[in-house]
Amino acid sequence: MTTQDYIETYLEETKQIADTISREELEKAIKLLRELKEAGGRLFILGAGGSAANASHAVNDFRKIGGIEAYAPTDNVSELTARTNDDGWETTFTEYLKVSRLSEKDGVLVLSVGGGNDHASPNIVAALKLAKERGAKVLSIVSRDGGCSKEVSDACILIPVLDSSRITPHAEGWQGVVWHLLVNAPE
Repeated sequence: MTTQDYIETYLEETKQIADTISREELEKAIKLLRELKEAGGRLFILGAGGSAANASHAVNDFRKIGGIEAYAPTDNVSELTARTNDDGWETTFTEYLKVSRLSEKDGVLVLSVGGGNDHASPNIVAALKLAKERGAKVLSIVSRDGGCSKEVSDACILIPVLDSSRITPHAEGWQGVVWHLLVNAPE
């Protein structure tokens, strides 16, 4: 594939994704965020790898633009690495959420390529279980089959897979497109 072919393919896939993302799930997510804000709830944004960087950026936007109190556990590298070292990666998000007193007024937004499953992102899977136990709303922006996130989310924006070699770049790129759409919604 030439560079020009690659560029055309990537941008064509981007158009296809834009055409197929669920408008219904986007509307549900906007409604949930509006309700969360009105109730004075907080939004905890979870992600690993590139999605952790996206979580940090999204926290800024939800706080500054959306007026929603928001946090990303991965923003505090000292706490994150201490918890990883002392207790294991699987507990990094749940213990953060427990100390934060996650409750039914709050929401958890998962940014993940695969959404968490038995083999990947066990910290996200554990956090989702805790969120559901505590009655928090769950939103997710994920790809592949959506994993555990899709199974338990109150609103799940699924980024379709068009080519297996470009799952991660499209998933992580579209996380930004979607959270910017959500945070800038008129409501």
